[in-house]
Amino acid sequence: MARSVYVAGLGPGVGKGTVALGIVELLSRQVAGVSVFRPLVSAVDRDPLLATLRDRYHGPVPLAESFGVTMAEASALIADGRREELIGRIVERYRAVERRSTSVVIIGSDFADKAAESRDELPRELAFNARLATEFGSVVVPVVSGAGRSAEALAAAARSAYHTLADLGATVAAVIANRVPAAIAGGPAPGLPVPFWAIPEVAVIAAPTVGEVADALDATVLSGNPGALDRDVLDYVVGAAHVPTVLEHLTDGALMITPGDRGDLLVAASAAHAAGTVTLAGLVLTLGEPPDPRVVRVIERLNTGLAILIAKGDSFHTIALSDRVQAHLSNPRKVEAALGVFEANVDTAELSKVLDVARSARVTPLMFENDLIDRARADRRHLVLPEGTEERILRAAETLLRRGVADLTLLGDPAEIHRRARELGVEIGDARLIDPATSPWRDDFAARYAELRKGRAVTLDLAYDVVRDVNYFGTMMVSTGHADGMVSGSVHTTAATIRPAFEIIKTVPGVSVASSVFFMLLADRVLVYGDCAVNPDPDAAQLADIALSSAGTAAAFGIEPRVAMLSYSTGRSGAGADVEKVAAATALVRERRPDLPVEGPIQYDAAVDPAVAAAKLPGSAVAGQATVFVFPDLNTGNNTYKAVQRSANAVAVGPVMQGLRRPVNDLSRGATVKDIINTVAITAIQAGAK
Repeated sequence: MARSVYVAGLGPGVGKGTVALGIVELLSRQVAGVSVFRPLVSAVDRDPLLATLRDRYHGPVPLAESFGVTMAEASALIADGRREELIGRIVERYRAVERRSTSVVIIGSDFADKAAESRDELPRELAFNARLATEFGSVVVPVVSGAGRSAEALAAAARSAYHTLADLGATVAAVIANRVPAAIAGGPAPGLPVPFWAIPEVAVIAAPTVGEVADALDATVLSGNPGALDRDVLDYVVGAAHVPTVLEHLTDGALMITPGDRGDLLVAASAAHAAGTVTLAGLVLTLGEPPDPRVVRVIERLNTGLAILIAKGDSFHTIALSDRVQAHLSNPRKVEAALGVFEANVDTAELSKVLDVARSARVTPLMFENDLIDRARADRRHLVLPEGTEERILRAAETLLRRGVADLTLLGDPAEIHRRARELGVEIGDARLIDPATSPWRDDFAARYAELRKGRAVTLDLAYDVVRDVNYFGTMMVSTGHADGMVSGSVHTTAATIRPAFEIIKTVPGVSVASSVFFMLLADRVLVYGDCAVNPDPDAAQLADIALSSAGTAAAFGIEPRVAMLSYSTGRSGAGADVEKVAAATALVRERRPDLPVEGPIQYDAAVDPAVAAAKLPGSAVAGQATVFVFPDLNTGNNTYKAVQRSANAVAVGPVMQGLRRPVNDLSRGATVKDIINTVAITAIQAGAK
């Protein structure tokens, strides 16, 4: 088994961070305890890639211990002729990381990016990385740059990387070319004895953010909303001409650099951005000159959300410094874009075999969440998100589209959705936007709804008004096949989200009640809790339906169902109406699914703790090892899931609706962007199962 993977970049600016991120993501789906290590850093607190990977994947090694030596330490050792001591220190630090980790991804040195005097003092970079990989026992994945290269030149660079490393004694697992021109990204392999993949250039990954430009310029941030500094800078435009000429040269993603006294250009550029004729990254004012307060007031009223920076230098020096800024994977948008392009162009199944990392029997929260994304991507579905103008929905939509998790329809006024997206700096270009008020489907949906609800005296006119509601319109899209599933609830109540589904989609034949489960992601396993969100006090037949639906949901997501029908009594130790209800429900489950392991009535401790199970229910196939927990009522279930979530630091994913003919899922109004992404992935998987 490969204990570690060494990602070595051949030259500066090749984008090995994208490759390292993709490999860490791949390994984290298979094993817990993946660490990231850098042999050389300028300073550990100034290494954004190392910090990003550590924060995202929560490896077992603290950030302060995830590197070998600093550049200053390395230079001092080499100046004293102590090169072997340098290698020894790095290897010693690496071994300490390796002992605490299941696998380690090493990100090679960057001293080709440093000052010339440092370069002259350090050994040849490729030989240095090859030596370290050999000492670590790592397989190597070299990353070559495809920027500006022809297909022939790229193939030659890939062959040179492989043979040079092999001649240096390194074990090369695969060669990856990054930042390849799109026209040749799908070209023929260069004839290597190992796999080769080409990742095309993606502008938003290579582009620095406004915040990174601000740091490089040591600029003062005059204004801008919290997300303004995270916008990508795709171009630079110097504002020195008259307004019409400058407007003609503005491009999407451009950072306009102009003297602070050019109020005419500041207002014109801000107005163009607010009107949607161009989407700017931000504004930089040179010469340390703040704008006229009257100009600032006009820009504030335009509500652009753009960052305005004040730099001390003149326009020439400002553009020169800005153009040298290196982009980092320093925010979630760039991370998701990098993962999306990596997964779209690298055969991760083949890479996994090449790296030969065995899958752990443990299932961590990160592994479960990544598995959701993988499964949804493998069978891509079309989902509708009714809350199309909500910030969290838009941010989640950008990630979902970039990762290829699902095709999306956002409901709402398209002009308003585009305006909000511009304000937030998010890209939703591949999403379909529909306004229920003006959609040509509205008449058909109204007629269908009126027919469905004619027994409730719903007229066509009333139905026409009802289906304008985004949740009813979205549910009708699912019912009629225009979408495979729906996710809502970030700003709507649970009732507003699921009532249309009960009225229009209805339950699966043979299931008397729709219900819900939460996936409870503990440190080393995933449990299923049902029903904690929908049914206040189910009777025995309904409780049996909830148990069977929950077992089916567990199985659909790779969890072997062993069902515990919970009560305050285990076996025959107690009596009362509540215990009898659970006993009757358990009997119904056994009658309908004799093959399904189920135990009840059973107390929670006997269901989850093998020692308690051995005392209370020896020989049970469920006691002590239950995976599906069915609560007798909503009061018990809702309180228990929240207690476990808060007390055990568990991640609760859900509620996930079950028992409906087509999938509709509800979000908590406090849902995070990550919660929304997980719920969309779950809904897509449910749609595939249907």
